[in-house]
Amino acid sequence: MAKRLAELLATWDQTVALAEAELRKLRHDPIELFTRIVQPLLWLLIFGKVMDRIRAIPTGGLPYLDFLAPGILAQSALFLSIFYGISTIWERDSGVLTRYLVSPAPRWTLVLGKALGGGVRSLSQAIVIFGLAAALGVQIRWRVETVLAMLLFTLLGSALFSTLSLIVACLVKTRERLIGIGQLLTMPLFFASNAIYPLQLMPAWLCLLARFNPLTYLVDALRALMLARSQSSLGLGTDFAVLALTLVLLIALAARLYPRILL
Repeated sequence: MAKRLAELLATWDQTVALAEAELRKLRHDPIELFTRIVQPLLWLLIFGKVMDRIRAIPTGGLPYLDFLAPGILAQSALFLSIFYGISTIWERDSGVLTRYLVSPAPRWTLVLGKALGGGVRSLSQAIVIFGLAAALGVQIRWRVETVLAMLLFTLLGSALFSTLSLIVACLVKTRERLIGIGQLLTMPLFFASNAIYPLQLMPAWLCLLARFNPLTYLVDALRALMLARSQSSLGLGTDFAVLALTLVLLIALAARLYPRILL
């Protein structure tokens, strides 16, 4: 029992160390964080304000800007994470990845550490978008437990999409292909979700696709936690279960594919 506990603690230490290594990259390049804020800012200030003014999309009594803000927060997590695999390709080219793979750490530990690193990188941007939404008058639920839960869901969603990006990197193995596939994935994931319009407005086939889209569950959870006048339409328990299960499956797949990036 003591040996098993020691192994679990060692595994956790390895995971945290890898996540910290990913965060140090962000500290050395803070301009990246700033540039990532521009697109969500434009969505909120331009698209959100215009659609709020014309009232073209029914949102169940919510001002459209309120409805949109959680969707843009989820979009930010998606867009930041979907190209995360580029760093893995860079690590392969620089020889860092070889040192990771010859270490005694289990492959899933390496993948989980990278997923957490990608997730925590998104938290700093999420805090900025949260503050921007508040400054624009979005009616936010100011409770400590809901804010912490919102950050947890953001971390979970970002880790999921970072792991997806890692899987793509292991398959395509070049930056150019990863960027192309990342661009191919982001728009369908974003528009086939409830980020900018309710599921009820979608045609039946698109609504069905949205139910298989993890971004839909991330948006639903963020909207319920972030807004004072909103509730989850799918259930927070369902949202968490779908995101957590999808993340576990992707980590298992990425752990199997991880060594292939060196081939």
